[in-house]
Amino acid sequence: MASQIIRIPAAGVAELHEDPAWTAGLEAGKVLYFPNLGFALSDAEQALLHPEMRDPKSRNISLDAQGRLKGLAGDAATQATVTAWIQRFRTQSQALIARLLPGYEGKLRMAPTSLRPSEVESRVQSWRADDRRLHVDAFPSRPNRGERILRVFTNIHPAGGDRVWRVGEPFETVARTFLPKAKPYSLWQAKALAALHVTKSLRSEYDHLMLQLHDGMKRDLDYQRNAPQQTVNFPAGSTWVCFSDQTSHAAMSGQYMMEQTLFLQTGGEYDPAASPLGILTRLKGRPLVGAEAAA
Repeated sequence: MASQIIRIPAAGVAELHEDPAWTAGLEAGKVLYFPNLGFALSDAEQALLHPEMRDPKSRNISLDAQGRLKGLAGDAATQATVTAWIQRFRTQSQALIARLLPGYEGKLRMAPTSLRPSEVESRVQSWRADDRRLHVDAFPSRPNRGERILRVFTNIHPAGGDRVWRVGEPFETVARTFLPKAKPYSLWQAKALAALHVTKSLRSEYDHLMLQLHDGMKRDLDYQRNAPQQTVNFPAGSTWVCFSDQTSHAAMSGQYMMEQTLFLQTGGEYDPAASPLGILTRLKGRPLVGAEAAA
C-alpha cells in the first residue's frame, strides 16, 4: 500500500500555502502531516495539564461553537485560562486551513474544539466506540447528508509522548470491501428513528452506508489485523490534518492532544467526485441523498 501520509516541513502557519498535490491528497483521504508545526503553551498552561483536569463525567474538555467551555474541572481562574488557550488553538487551526485550502472559504461550519488529556490506551469501551480499531467517522445520531468532517490535530504532550495512529486503505477500497456486507437502507426505519428523536434529522441512505462501513470495519477483527495499513507516530509538537470521514484511521495510544473539527458543506470540495458521497454514489449507481426527504 502506498503511504497515506504527506509530510509538509513548514514550521509555522505563515509558511503554508495552497498546493494542488496537498489538496488532492487530502481530498483522497491522505493525512497532511506537519512534524515541525506545533501549538505553543505557556509554562502556566502546561502546569494545568494532568488527567484530572477533565471532569470525570465528560469524555473530553471542549469549547463549543458559541465559546462555552464544557468538561473542565477547576475554579473560575482555571476555566478562564483554559478557555483562552483552546480559543487560541481554534484561531490557529482556522488560519492553517485558510492558508492551505482557500477554496473552502465560506463553506466551513465551526464545530467544537477539544482538549483530550486522557490516555487513549486506558479507555474501556464497546467495540463500536473503540477508536483503536480502524474506522471512518460517521455519526449515529447526527445525519450529515454528505457534509464533510475536516479535523486538525496537535500533540501537546509536555513530556514528549507520541500520539500513535494506524492509517489504513483508501476509502474506495474500504467501500468495495464492506458495501456488499451492508444491510439495505430502510426509509421507514429512518423515519421512525427521526420521529423518536434517536436521530436529529432524517437519516439518508448515504448516512446509513457510512454507519455500515464504520461498524463493519470495527466489527471485523480479521480486517483489523490483516488489512493494509501503516503505523504513524505523531510526536509532541506536531500537527496533522485529515478528513476523518474518509481516512481509515485508528488512535492506538497517546495523551494530551488538541483537536479542531470543521464541517465542510456538501459538494464544497475542490473535487466532489473524490468525496465519500461521490464514491458511494458512483458505486451504488443512484443518488444517496435527497430522494428520501420527498418520499
